[in-house]
Amino acid sequence: MTWLKDPLVSFLIAGSAIFFLTEWFSEPDIPYNIVVREQDLTRLGDQWRMQMRRSPTDAELTGLVEAFIKEEVYYRQAQRLGLDRNDTIVRRRMVQKLTFLTEDIATAAPLNELELRAFYDAHLEQYRVPQRLSFRHKYFSNDRRDNAEADARLFLEQKAVLEGQPAQEYAGDPFMLQREYAQRSEREIGDLFGRDFAQQLTELDVTQAWQGPIRSAYGWHTIQLTAKQASAIEAFDVVRERVASDAQQTARKDANKAYYTDLRSKYRITYPDKSE
Repeated sequence: MTWLKDPLVSFLIAGSAIFFLTEWFSEPDIPYNIVVREQDLTRLGDQWRMQMRRSPTDAELTGLVEAFIKEEVYYRQAQRLGLDRNDTIVRRRMVQKLTFLTEDIATAAPLNELELRAFYDAHLEQYRVPQRLSFRHKYFSNDRRDNAEADARLFLEQKAVLEGQPAQEYAGDPFMLQREYAQRSEREIGDLFGRDFAQQLTELDVTQAWQGPIRSAYGWHTIQLTAKQASAIEAFDVVRERVASDAQQTARKDANKAYYTDLRSKYRITYPDKSE
């Protein structure tokens, strides 16, 4: 029985087994004819040009076509063997392709100006610009000082000397970020200094006087709030491209939701009997 150990014999046996399974259990309506269309040649050539930055030679194009044929042969053979069944990756990919198809159909025709304006009017809050603040700050470090908050308050009270220490002790410490910020939203400020700092900053008045102190993730800060730009909805002409993109995205979601609802209504769903 040593002949069974021969790799060629093993290969022939495996091949025969696959052939047998294919003939007995394959899908009957999967055709054996493969048609290489002109658009296939164009697509293969375009893909090559995108990757290689040049057109393929005749020999390279022939190789691309042979690779395409090999892939098609293997794909159909896998279908005949039922290898696409009960495969999570294949299932998800097919669901994804069906979703993309539904979205493409829903957005095939771009919305006209009246439809875009109607979408904008119905979703005005999406185009609201948040309040923006401009401010300067002096930083008092917890690491550099025994009582950073007290020193910050002394600065605000304009006490230049405390227990013989020089006035610069109350003028602030070096800071790793900027000393001045312009037109920043509460969220942007919160990302830099912390949410509590940003929220307290919005409650200050616009004035040239120094205010605070406010605690951040770094230490304490005295603040000079120089400007507040109120929250406002941007004009349609300013955000027209965003509106078009948002409207298209909403159309995709609505189309998928409607398509799924319609499909699901055609199925009878049976759940496990929990009473058992």
